Amino acid sequence: MDDSVSEEFTAFVRERGHVLFRVAFSLCGQQHAAEDLMQTALARAAIRWGSIDDPEPYVKRILYREFVSAWRWRRIRPEVSVGEPPDAPQAGDHAERTALRLSLERILNTLPPKQRAVLVLRFLEDRSEREAAEILGCSEGTVASQASRALAKLRLCRELRLTVLEVMT
Repeated sequence: MDDSVSEEFTAFVRERGHVLFRVAFSLCGQQHAAEDLMQTALARAAIRWGSIDDPEPYVKRILYREFVSAWRWRRIRPEVSVGEPPDAPQAGDHAERTALRLSLERILNTLPPKQRAVLVLRFLEDRSEREAAEILGCSEGTVASQASRALAKLRLCRELRLTVLEVMT
C-alpha cells in the first residue's frame, strides 16, 4: 500500500470507525469480539483498498459475512441459555429502560448469527429486505424468514414493550 492509499485508509477508519464498531458490537454483543471482527474486516479491506469504490458498504458487507460464518460464530459467541425474563421494574423508573435493554441484549445473544445479522441490518441500519439479502449473499425470502423467526423469539419475552429499534439505539 503506497503512502497516499495508506493515508486515505487511515482517514476512512478515523472518520467512519465508530459507525463500523457500532455495527460490529451490535452483531457480537461483546466489545472484544466486536474489535476482533472489525479488525478482520478492516484488514481484508486494506488489501484491496485502492480498488474499492464505496468503502463503507464494502467493509460492512465484510463485517456481516464474517460474523455469519459458522466458524467465526463458534469462536466469538458460545451458546448462552436464557431463563425466564426478570420481572418488569416499576413504571416510570429509569431502571426500566436499562432492564429492558439488558434483557434484549441477553435474548439477542441467543439468536443464530444469520438472524442476528438480519435484525441489525433491517432495524439498526434500516435496510430493505433486498439490500440485506445483497449484503448477506442470500435471497430476500431468507432475509424475511430469518427476520420473522428472530422477531418471534424476541416476542416470547413479555416485558419487552419497546420496539427493537428504540432499544438498540
